[in-house]
Amino acid sequence: MADAPLKTAIIYDFDGTLARGNMQEVSFIPSVGMDIGAFWAEAEKLTKDADADGILMYMQLMLAHARRNKAPITRETLSDQGREVALFEGLRDLSWFDRMNAFGAQYGLDIEHYIISAGLEEMIEGTPIRSALTHVFASHYVYDEKGEAAWPAVGVNYTTKTQYLFRINKGVNNHWENERVNHFIPDDQRRIPFERMIFLGDGDTDVPTMKMMHTKGGFSIAVYDPRSNEKDQKKVYSLISE
Repeated sequence: MADAPLKTAIIYDFDGTLARGNMQEVSFIPSVGMDIGAFWAEAEKLTKDADADGILMYMQLMLAHARRNKAPITRETLSDQGREVALFEGLRDLSWFDRMNAFGAQYGLDIEHYIISAGLEEMIEGTPIRSALTHVFASHYVYDEKGEAAWPAVGVNYTTKTQYLFRINKGVNNHWENERVNHFIPDDQRRIPFERMIFLGDGDTDVPTMKMMHTKGGFSIAVYDPRSNEKDQKKVYSLISE
């Protein structure tokens, strides 16, 4: 009797790794009549003024501008905007995932695909790649009785990304279940060992996750857009060296 395939995880950042730019820039920011640079500058100022978390502040700023334009944010509007995200070649048609799954199968591996992103889960849910993903860990809103976004429910930032490696490792596919994540589980009883985890990221915000993977025996791959400028490409070499 053949051995069962070994569960293996490929884990992706989203913005800059699977798609060009930031997902909010494609449809949402133009929909509220703002310049992309002006939106992020405002978010940065609010973050500094409030000594706050930048992810929560950009999410709150999205709510503020949507309400000001009398266009409340709903799951449906964000999902629709996710369809327009500029995915890199090989993703929209799912051929990347098919190739990775087939390659893994040759070596007795059952590949699962995960996303850990500071971007919006609702937008990622609307992308064509959602069906290829086992789970998405990303920032998202909580919604009121009218189905309108009320406030940020989860903000995934550059350091909190690391906890989701342990959730994948232990098979905890939610944000709230902390007891199972913190509870000791022998390595041989964990759903996916770190040694069979690969993380792909593109920016400074991925450094803690990459370092955690290295420390735990997993693997990290730094990627960049071939259309990017020299500064962005140097950033990738910096990620590798760190």
